[in-house]
Amino acid sequence: MPDLSAFPITQRWPAANPDRLQLYSAPTPNGVKVSIMLEETGIPYEAHFVDINANESWVPEYLSLNPNGKIPAIIDPGGPGGKPLALFESGAILVYLAEKTGTLLPADPARRYETLQWVMFQMGAIGPMFGQVGFFHKFGGREYEDKRPLQRYANESTRLLGVLETRLAGRQWIMGEEFTIADIAMLGWVRNLIGFYGAGQLVDYDSLKEVPAWLERGLARAAVQRGLTIPERP
Repeated sequence: MPDLSAFPITQRWPAANPDRLQLYSAPTPNGVKVSIMLEETGIPYEAHFVDINANESWVPEYLSLNPNGKIPAIIDPGGPGGKPLALFESGAILVYLAEKTGTLLPADPARRYETLQWVMFQMGAIGPMFGQVGFFHKFGGREYEDKRPLQRYANESTRLLGVLETRLAGRQWIMGEEFTIADIAMLGWVRNLIGFYGAGQLVDYDSLKEVPAWLERGLARAAVQRGLTIPERP
């Protein structure tokens, strides 16, 4: 049985099954990337809910795993060389799990890098921009008298959706017929933008054709449906 006691995070979130991958997360657009990936691949894992509304990602035990204080993070007891591996940053975790399982990331080098570029597109553009729209449209930012920040982020999010719309024309998934980590990276964010954030009208979502169809296909996947609710909120 693997010994995870060297990881301080296990003091606050004990591992009932230390032989399984440990997921520390919440069902947010970034968090569900990893839970969906785990459900798609079938890797045995144990999910621990980190209450970000209660600032649990900033407690010392969590910061020992991710000094950036963000979810998700993992400990894989069966990491490279059979040694436990701790990882944070959802994009890095997606790549790691894809390479660990040999799934959801093309083996062909050219297509592999093409997939990774779309993962980085989500990490560097979709996530930050959609998140800003969420803040300024739904949360504290809506009280700001100056509406220029909201308009700036809404305009950029509209443009980014246009990039996705063009990419998906004639394709079932971001990489064509193959569902990959590029799709997993973006599904939760697009879903949140028009759902939880309620910003569909703001970004002219109804004018799109390819993106809504892609989102519907993605959300119809059983593993995606399961992953969207993991870890379960208490």
